[in-house]
Amino acid sequence: MIYKDDPDSIRGFLEDTSNLKGGHTPGVFFPETVDELADLLKSAIREHRQFTIAGNGTGTTGGRIPQGEYVVSMQKLDRIGEPVPIGGDRAYITVQAGVLLETLQKKVEHSGWFYPPDPTEKLCFIGSTIANNSSGARSFKYGPTRNHVARILLVLADGERLNLSRGVCRADKDGLFRFTLPSGREISFKRPEYRMPATSKHNAGYFSEADMDLVDLFIGSEGTLGVIAEADLLLTPLPSAIISCLVYFRKINELFRFVDLLKEPENAVVPRAIEFFDSHSLEFLAEKYPEVPARSGGAIFFELETTTQREEGDLDLLFALMESCNAMTDESWMALDRDEQERLREFRHALPLIVNDWLSRQHESKISTDMAVPESAFRELFDFYGSSCEQEGFVYIIFGHIGDAHVHLNILPRNHEEFVGAKALYRTFVGKALELGGTISAEHGIGKLKSEYLVGMYHETGIGEMVRIKKYLDPYLLLNKGNIIPAAYFETNTIH
Repeated sequence: MIYKDDPDSIRGFLEDTSNLKGGHTPGVFFPETVDELADLLKSAIREHRQFTIAGNGTGTTGGRIPQGEYVVSMQKLDRIGEPVPIGGDRAYITVQAGVLLETLQKKVEHSGWFYPPDPTEKLCFIGSTIANNSSGARSFKYGPTRNHVARILLVLADGERLNLSRGVCRADKDGLFRFTLPSGREISFKRPEYRMPATSKHNAGYFSEADMDLVDLFIGSEGTLGVIAEADLLLTPLPSAIISCLVYFRKINELFRFVDLLKEPENAVVPRAIEFFDSHSLEFLAEKYPEVPARSGGAIFFELETTTQREEGDLDLLFALMESCNAMTDESWMALDRDEQERLREFRHALPLIVNDWLSRQHESKISTDMAVPESAFRELFDFYGSSCEQEGFVYIIFGHIGDAHVHLNILPRNHEEFVGAKALYRTFVGKALELGGTISAEHGIGKLKSEYLVGMYHETGIGEMVRIKKYLDPYLLLNKGNIIPAAYFETNTIH
């Protein structure tokens, strides 16, 4: 077991991309085997230790930033297996928690396989993507990470291991999970009793539904119920060809009509990703890409998996859809080969870099939303974002996963007064999303930054259900305290 407590080694674990300040820890443990991880947790009560489990620092909600706890870094648990075909055009691969997403995707593609989850940050740990149920652009077709997890090896707070394959343990008709640990200890508890929002993406709080698989309780639990040490991930055959396109529109209503057509099953195209850029996003991108048309009111990026036999027919259909919506076809960007698709991918990912550079000159942090609402309410939330920011005179951009009725609004303050006003407006947006039946987090999770807003979503009774599950599986609150559930809810035995 490697342990470091010098300031230089600790410093990097006191931050992630959330900009949360005030992190502190006595030291950082680096288990190199699952046995070392289990032994570390097993000794926690005797050694009077609590732990924050650290991914690779790519999170946006402060989840890995310790508040006085010891840190457990997963980076040394980085073994990766080989793809194993399982029939029916499927395969799986066994990976430890510290494997980088980028490493996994490159390895399986080299063997002709494809791992669909694609969060923007490729340097995240696989264990973190499971603990946070990560999603991304391709979630429109393939869903979030939970859809691609066949097995997890979990180390519980007391050091016991739970090797859990999907389908082995499900909640019964009364909502009860029943299973036996390797030690012989019998476990029985009821799933959380609350209703999940009717959104295509949701990543806020513990998962719950009738007849649910126990695996799904731990996926998205942000390391609060156990430490994911290893997983079997499902793979599909690598697509033989991809059509990528960035389509510009003069009018936002024509853009929305195009999105509706892309999503209609009778049109015989099933994009794996449908992404949005508003006019303000395009203005930022035009600083680096002068070919962006100045009169564009917005743009849609989409990807479609195809074959050499179908490609020509798919292109004809796509051009017909574009023309029917008055798309700026001549100015749009079609990428059919790998090099051109890589250039288009760089265009997509340039936006946050350009915006962050702009923000650095303002000396303020952006305010970002991650809400999603049911499809029927999406336009109302979208228009509310824009009209509210315009009324306040804020600089802002709206972009993201329009196919899943989930876009990100970034307010870009030019001074501290605007920052304070933007934070206040964020609370208004939370209320609006909840009023429309949505979720406060579609993909980034809750961590420490958003736990207070979770109370507004689930209310006291729902938070009480999460506390019940947490205390059952981690009675001494050893793991990731302060993530998801506000710490104040553990100060007494009753929910206040």
